[in-house]
Amino acid sequence: MRKITKIILVVLIAILSIPVQAQEYFLKKYAPFDPKIPSPEEFLGYPVGSHHTRHDRIVAYFNTLAEISDKALFTQYGQTFEYRPLIILTISDPVNISNLDEIRDRHLKIIDPSDEGSIPDDLPVFINLGYGVHGNEPSSAEAAMLTAYTLLASQNSQIGNYLENAVIFIDPTINPDGRDRHTWWANMYKANPLVGDPLDVEHNEVWPRGRTNHYWFDLNRDWYLAINPESRGKLEWYHHWYPNVVTDFHEMGSGSTYFFEPMKDNGSLNPIMPKDNYTTLNDTFARYYQEGLDSIGSLYFTKEVFDGTYPGYGSSYPDLQGGLALLFEQASSRGHLQKMDNGITLSFPFTIRNQYVSSMATIKATVENKSLLHNYQRDFFKSALTNASGSQVKAYVFGDQYDRNRTLAFIDKLLLHKIEVYALSEEITISGKKFKPDFGFIIPTEQAQYRLVQSVFETYNEYRDSVFYDASAWSLVNFYNMSFTGVTGSLKKGELINDLSKLVNVTQVERSDYAYIISWEDYNAPAFLYYLQDHGVLASSALKPFAISTNLNEDRQFHPGTLLIPVKRQSISEDSLYHLIRSGSEKFNAEVHSVETGFSSSGIDLGSGNITNLEKPGVLMIIGDGISSYEAGEVWHLLDTRMHMPVTKVQIRQFDRIEFHKYNVMVIVSGNYDRLDSVKQQKIKDWVSQGNTLVAIRNANNWIIKQKLVKEELIKEEKDTTIERLPYISARENIGKERIGGAIFEVELDLTHPLCFGYHSNKLPVYRNSTVWLKPSKNPYSTVARYTEDPLIDGFITDKNLNDHLKKSASLIVSKIGDGRVVMFAENPNFRGSWYGTNRLFLNGIFLGQKIQVPE
Repeated sequence: MRKITKIILVVLIAILSIPVQAQEYFLKKYAPFDPKIPSPEEFLGYPVGSHHTRHDRIVAYFNTLAEISDKALFTQYGQTFEYRPLIILTISDPVNISNLDEIRDRHLKIIDPSDEGSIPDDLPVFINLGYGVHGNEPSSAEAAMLTAYTLLASQNSQIGNYLENAVIFIDPTINPDGRDRHTWWANMYKANPLVGDPLDVEHNEVWPRGRTNHYWFDLNRDWYLAINPESRGKLEWYHHWYPNVVTDFHEMGSGSTYFFEPMKDNGSLNPIMPKDNYTTLNDTFARYYQEGLDSIGSLYFTKEVFDGTYPGYGSSYPDLQGGLALLFEQASSRGHLQKMDNGITLSFPFTIRNQYVSSMATIKATVENKSLLHNYQRDFFKSALTNASGSQVKAYVFGDQYDRNRTLAFIDKLLLHKIEVYALSEEITISGKKFKPDFGFIIPTEQAQYRLVQSVFETYNEYRDSVFYDASAWSLVNFYNMSFTGVTGSLKKGELINDLSKLVNVTQVERSDYAYIISWEDYNAPAFLYYLQDHGVLASSALKPFAISTNLNEDRQFHPGTLLIPVKRQSISEDSLYHLIRSGSEKFNAEVHSVETGFSSSGIDLGSGNITNLEKPGVLMIIGDGISSYEAGEVWHLLDTRMHMPVTKVQIRQFDRIEFHKYNVMVIVSGNYDRLDSVKQQKIKDWVSQGNTLVAIRNANNWIIKQKLVKEELIKEEKDTTIERLPYISARENIGKERIGGAIFEVELDLTHPLCFGYHSNKLPVYRNSTVWLKPSKNPYSTVARYTEDPLIDGFITDKNLNDHLKKSASLIVSKIGDGRVVMFAENPNFRGSWYGTNRLFLNGIFLGQKIQVPE
């Protein structure tokens, strides 16, 4: 007890009496320092921790260090949506810096499973110190500057040993856009004297806050999905170097202390990463963090929380590349100083020092265990081939001949992860699925990235744990709704795919005097449609199938949703129309068929009443306090970056200023809409009834049902009046497992419904991470998608949720309000920008919703 009291006293003294003007608070251990190298305080003009440092100042400091020191190299590996540079400062001994390419070549032999040479003792180990993936967790980027300064200026012999035996890559701000958003807020409201009251505005950012990037994506979920430029740039850099150790520094609730690994047990029943990763290596490094934090009297904890089950974190993806990924979580000051309920004052400098100490401890641990890490990485990639050879599945075949752009997007992700993909050399039919060589592909399992291949294709339904920090399912092939099958025998491979541009082969559009036809089955068709509409082109959509002779002198079958562009009914000239059609075909990689007659060989003719004009969508989305910035950002990102169409984002507090006549589609995502009173609700209802479309995602359906905007219902929980006595300690587990953290299920589509136009199979994987249970509509024509009899594809769900709720519920409903409709998604069809398979349902609601007439 005396020892614990003493530790707490040391912590309190350290927090309350931090000499923020003195560098020695951070750096005393590594003195003396080279006076020619400017410290962060000398460069910035203020002590570290007394002010939040903008990203551009961090970049400028790192650039200055590289200009002054022959131990540093400044590199830009990418750029954010807001044009901020993503940078790495490489630090090592001057001899190593001058021979980086040669060192890299020697290092890459370690990850080559075919290499049988020994690992040289003098080969430096690679360390990637990654900071600030969440922009409003600012302490780590400040620690990055202190770490760089220490490594370049310290004349301590220990530092010289580190530089001789390691190449250290410092990535100071993985999320610059979010960081600057938070930095601006914290500095704008900083007071003198500092205000520690948690209620002060400095500690409470406004929506959407600085955690996320420009489009409000959580970049710490994006390593695997690779949607954003920050992640794509980092992945390209990563696969160029394959570091042995990668850090992932974060902040958590202000009332906590400090966390370092080991994490809680991996949730997977049989984790695909080697056991040595989360036992031997984690335990070895933990002793260094224990030593470092004990030396400054900081409290910490391990093992109780967080898990690395999902492969898309900065603290899990490197584990699938033979590295050791390490998570750190520091209690956040959420500003410069915050007084906690327990009486402790948490300062910004204190949070920075813990991150700095852990950074230096990581370097020490890596260098002192260099041989262990090198051998582990070599064994990792060799064991990938061994594991693959023991698998029944020898290859995966995939492809979708109807939707080439969705297939290309899937291949793009595979290549980014260095998964080997080959063209299919001959037509094959396996398990009733036909794959053609013109757009079929093979992924052999026996390759260095076998563990990632497993992550992409394999599905699981048994787990060690039932409470997940994030998702329990991540089979990427289902995200893309990609037709695929495993192959147990041998297949003849075609050409290795390494350039997506070679797969783009769109026939040049032939000019027509009658009409142009565009298939709705391709992922880019909605973007193509908006491009034409935005240039004044009149477009129509077929509600039924037809076959007609095209410019290729073939009788071509076209399915519901097909776009018709008549030549003679346009307000622009035939020349302008042709050039727009041709440029759009090239821009969106989409085939266009020219026809010279309106007479079909089967099905409806081109003048049929079942081919109806489409109105250009004008989309409005409600955003702001209480509303999910993640889901709103996913909608914004989809329409902005892929559809190239604007969406008007209106703060909920400005609802009264909306001029409803300007819009024909409104999107509401999960959130709290209670500030929309009965008068505002009636405005929405009146607007929808005039023929417009309201799209509701996930929890937004709870609100519209509760407020009786629609006549639909939720499945109600049947109360169990019997109470079973349970151990108090099991409460978190029992309650937590009823959450659906993220699992993949199968639904059955009504392919005749306009919301399903473009799909060929009536079975579709969907992603669910909520307990919004929509009761199937009483209108027999309104339930567009319902769960199948055996719906679980991948992930964890309790038997109660599966049988009492999911199987009885609807996934997608369209509900009538006057002449308009409400499109109700129980799931999020745009989850993390990666669900290409269900994006179509959402986009059909945007572009084709206006044509849905709900029968009564």
